[in-house]
Amino acid sequence: MLSDSKIKASKPLDKPYKLADEKGMYLLISPNGGKYFRLKYRFAGKEKVLALGVYPEITLKQARIERDKAKALLAQGIDPLAAKQVIKEETLNTVEYVAREWFASTAHTITSHTHQKKIRHFEKFVFPAIGDQPINEIKSPAIFSIVKALFIKLETAHRVRAEISALYSYAIAHGLADYDPAQAVAKQIPAKKVQHRAALTDPQDVAKLLRDIYNYEGTFVVQCAFRLSPLIFQRPGEIRQMQWSDIDPNTKEWRYLVTKTDTQHIVPLSTQAIAILETIKPLTGNGRYVFPSQRNDGRPMSDNAIRTALKSLGYDSDTMTAHGFRGTASTLLNEQGWSPDAIERQLCHMPRDQVRAAYNRAQYLDERRRMMQAWGDYLDGLRNGAQVIAFKRQG
Repeated sequence: MLSDSKIKASKPLDKPYKLADEKGMYLLISPNGGKYFRLKYRFAGKEKVLALGVYPEITLKQARIERDKAKALLAQGIDPLAAKQVIKEETLNTVEYVAREWFASTAHTITSHTHQKKIRHFEKFVFPAIGDQPINEIKSPAIFSIVKALFIKLETAHRVRAEISALYSYAIAHGLADYDPAQAVAKQIPAKKVQHRAALTDPQDVAKLLRDIYNYEGTFVVQCAFRLSPLIFQRPGEIRQMQWSDIDPNTKEWRYLVTKTDTQHIVPLSTQAIAILETIKPLTGNGRYVFPSQRNDGRPMSDNAIRTALKSLGYDSDTMTAHGFRGTASTLLNEQGWSPDAIERQLCHMPRDQVRAAYNRAQYLDERRRMMQAWGDYLDGLRNGAQVIAFKRQG
């Protein structure tokens, strides 16, 4: 019989050789030093070999337990090798196994952040509930049970259901499922409530806000980011992560990848915006970010910086938000008669289709250049107390 000391003492030879245990089990030692537990048995008149595990990952005791399980199956007239194959096939078709195959197949099509977010959703909400079940046996009630627990956060509920549905599209295409049980659940989730972020739209209120911004006494980096925000009205997260390499002072453009829509975007820069960038360049121009963290840790400015600055000036989240500069610009530019399509392009409300997005990112660019300069001049007039009257753009 085998023993741990005997197994440890065994050395590889030029050819594979066996060390016998009992009841048909033995240890196979290969020339490369690998040690494999095997069980030789006969079934339906044929000699077969069943792999029991690799030493030391599988101990001698564990190998004997697996041997005894196989012997019990033989006593019932069941081929342990065939039974092992069935178990393997069932494992390969579980929700978790198929989902991870799907994740691997889509990793190159989306950003790393989005990819990891999808995986976390499944690990947190899906796998604990149905991860070990065959994917082709899942019914709609099981999916509904998962998303119903997320109704306290409807956006997550809708997103998780959509991600499960996308998984089933993959499974159906690969012959692992016949239908999508998440499809029927879609209409059972309450509609998401649209939340409009607070924004000032009265010119007099905007004028006061601009004067307050220019009187803000925070750090110089935040001051510049604060003053730039109303001029370019992009998403706060993208402004704080603005990189010097994306700014072209010759064309007066900021070109960057919009992470929310995964599209390239062009922002024409007014003379006012260029002036702010030239002011801060001596301080941060040798680094990566235009608005770096004050901790000098290689990261951009905190995502709370503008929100905190607004709050310090007396603007709470029900009055004005960092995201609200987009609403302010959209409302007033539409009132002034600028093309709604040009405004939407400038806000980067882009079509998701990649071909259309590639065409549309430069669409209306000439008009947007004029609009952004007119907007900068308009804000200057408001801040300086001029009698600025909203105008209807001609043509």
